[in-house]
Amino acid sequence: MVVHDLSSVAFPTLTAAQIEEFGQCAGAALERYADGETLIEVGDRDFRFHVIKSGAVEILDVSGDVPKTITVHGPGAFTGDVSHLTGNPSIIRAVTRGATEVYAVASELLRELLNQCPTMSDIVLQAFVARRQLLRQSATFTGLRVIGSRYSRDTFRIRDFLAKNRVLFTWLDLESEQDVDQMLKRFGISEADTPVVACAQMVLLRNPTDRQLAETIGLRRTIEQKVFDLVVVGAGPAGLAAAVYGASEGLSTVLLERTAPGGQAGTSMRIENYLGFPMGITGSELADRAVLQVNKFGARLSISSPVSSLQFDGRYPILHLDGGETVAAKCLLIATGAQYRRLEVENCQKFEGTGVCYAATMNEANMCHGADVVVVGGGNSAGQAAVFLSGQARKVYLLIRGDDLGKSMSSYLVHRIEQTDNIELLRNTEVQCLYGDSHLDAIDIRNVGTGEQVRIDTPALFSFIGAVPRTEWLPPSIATDPRGFVLTGPAVQSPGDSRRQPYLLETSQPGVFAAGDVRAGSVKRVASAVGEGAMAIKFVHEYLGAM
Repeated sequence: MVVHDLSSVAFPTLTAAQIEEFGQCAGAALERYADGETLIEVGDRDFRFHVIKSGAVEILDVSGDVPKTITVHGPGAFTGDVSHLTGNPSIIRAVTRGATEVYAVASELLRELLNQCPTMSDIVLQAFVARRQLLRQSATFTGLRVIGSRYSRDTFRIRDFLAKNRVLFTWLDLESEQDVDQMLKRFGISEADTPVVACAQMVLLRNPTDRQLAETIGLRRTIEQKVFDLVVVGAGPAGLAAAVYGASEGLSTVLLERTAPGGQAGTSMRIENYLGFPMGITGSELADRAVLQVNKFGARLSISSPVSSLQFDGRYPILHLDGGETVAAKCLLIATGAQYRRLEVENCQKFEGTGVCYAATMNEANMCHGADVVVVGGGNSAGQAAVFLSGQARKVYLLIRGDDLGKSMSSYLVHRIEQTDNIELLRNTEVQCLYGDSHLDAIDIRNVGTGEQVRIDTPALFSFIGAVPRTEWLPPSIATDPRGFVLTGPAVQSPGDSRRQPYLLETSQPGVFAAGDVRAGSVKRVASAVGEGAMAIKFVHEYLGAM
C-alpha cells in the first residue's frame, strides 16, 4: 500500500449521517470547547475518543525538541489510535483550534461500540492501524529516546524490549550520533549514566529493568481482578489465539507475557507460508494485529509479567507472578512456547546482547550493515534470518551440522537461499569459539568431517539451533516428556485409570491445558499454534460446563 492510500485510510471523513449514528450508538453527548483547549495530553491513560462535528483538532508530536503538527482533524474526522484499545498512554497531544464541537466517549464504551457496530468498527480499526503505521514510517516522529552505546548489553536489551513490543522510539548511539555530547548535556546526564530512556526533554528512566520500563510506558498493568475464567500464560501465536477466542466467546480472560507478544514467530521478518498472506507478513505485524483483536474483545494483556510458580488451591490453579501478585484461574492454558538453545561454545554467554543474537529483526540488523555475519541452524527460522540479513550484510554464512539443508527447512526457503548470491552455505560445520573484548569481533568454525578450522571476522552471530521449552515454572504435577515439553491428552492417562479421559490438549492436571510449541508432539508452525490455541477454548468451555 502506498503512503497516499495509507493516509486516506488513516484519516477518513465520516458523513453527517455516520456522525449522527455514532452519537446515538455510543450514547455520546455533544461537547463544546473554545480555541486552544487540550483534549488529550501525552501520557494520558484511558483518554476519550472524539468525533469532530465542527471546528478542528490539531494532533501534535511533542516527543522531540520542538512540537510538530502530525495532522489537523476537521469536521467528520476522529481522534485516537490503537492506544484506545490497548490501554497504553497517549503518545500525542490533541488541541482544539477555534470553537469546536465533538462527540466524546470513554475507551471502554468505544470497545463496546466497535463490537456492536461492524461498519463503524471497520472504519475506526483500519484508521487506528494505518495511523500507527504512518508514525512508524515517519522520518520526523521521535517517540521515546534511547540513549546508549551499541556495545552496551543493557542498551541492546532496552532497544530489543521496545522493538519487540512495537513501541515507537529513536535510538541515539553514543558511537555514531552527531552532537551526542551536547545532547547529553541538555538532558543533564553523562555517558556513565547511559543507557537512559527519555521523552521530549525529560529523562524517564536510567538503565531500567524490563519491568520498570513496561510499567512506565503502560505495557504492564496491575491485575485487579483475582479470579478469571481463563488465564493464558504466554502471548505467542497459541496464547494470542486462545485469548481472542476466549474473550470473544464471553470468558473473562487475562494473558500474561514475560517479554513481548508474538513469541519466536514475532521475531521473523518474513512469514510466507501462513494462510491468507500470499505476499508474506512479518511476525511483529502479525502479533500487532492479534494484540489489537485481544484488546478489542476485552481480554487483559499484561507484558513483563512472568509467572514464577504455579500452585493449586482446591480446584483452582493459583499463579504467582514476579513481584508478589497472584492470579487464580478456573482454567489455565500453558502457551509459553520454547526458546532457542544457547550454543555450547566458549564465550557465547559473554557476547549475548553484544554480538550473539537469537532473533533477526531490524534491531539486530543495525550492527550488520556492510559486515559479514553468521547464522547457525537448519530450520525455517534460520533460513528466514539468512534471507533477511542478506539484504543488510555484505555476506551471510549459514552453518548447518549436517549436509542436507532440505531435511528440516521448507523447500521455498532452500531455493531462496540457493538463489541468493551473498549467502554461503557451510555444511557439516560447527562453531568452536567466539572472540572479542566489549563486543563480538570474530568466531572460529570447524568442518566436522575434515577437521579444517577457519576464523571469520564478524560482529554478529545468529543462533537458531533448536528449542528448550519454557516450563521451569511448572510443578511436578504437570507431566512433561524427558525434554521438558508438556504432555497432553492420551499421553497423560495411565492404563486402567477410571477418571475422566483428558481432553486432547488437557495436561495431567484437570482444567490445565497446553498449546503451541510448549506442548509435546506439537507441529512447530505458526498456523498449528494458532489452531491449537483456538481449539483449546472448546475444551475450556466443556470443562467449565462440567464444573
